[in-house]
Amino acid sequence: MNTNSLQQHVNEPTRGNNILDLIMTTIDLSINGLEVTDKIGDHQMMVFSLEVQDPNTRTQHKQVLDYKRANFELKKHELGNHNYEVLMSNKNAEECYMILKDKIATATEHHIPRTQIRPTNNPPWFSQEIDASSIQDNIRTENSNDTIQNPIVKNISTPAGLFSER
Repeated sequence: MNTNSLQQHVNEPTRGNNILDLIMTTIDLSINGLEVTDKIGDHQMMVFSLEVQDPNTRTQHKQVLDYKRANFELKKHELGNHNYEVLMSNKNAEECYMILKDKIATATEHHIPRTQIRPTNNPPWFSQEIDASSIQDNIRTENSNDTIQNPIVKNISTPAGLFSER
């Protein structure tokens, strides 16, 4: 379970001497007051409270690299000023990779500024361009003289004849 970042919260038997009923959460999720109580059938009931944060009240800002304000020429110049033959002589492939990775990370920190972004409930692929496009589509639909008629569902075959023309 640890390899999947899960934590098992039930530590006492729930059926006879066995732990058959599980409560698994991600490690950062908090379970409080877990009690194994009265029996329901041949299993014992579990009562607990789960602390969750309302996603609409998040105030954490995330820092990301601001590539629009990056100075790629200076980054390129900094990366070109190293003598990689000397730095990587007598090193194995893993050590060479770590040297190169460190040099790139350092140059990135020096020449690509960070910016804070506000948390959003939108999925990661939902960009400002998509949002603006959907707003324009809504405006066009509202301003359109065309009305969309809802089709009437007629005589759909169902076992109980649930859907028929009204």
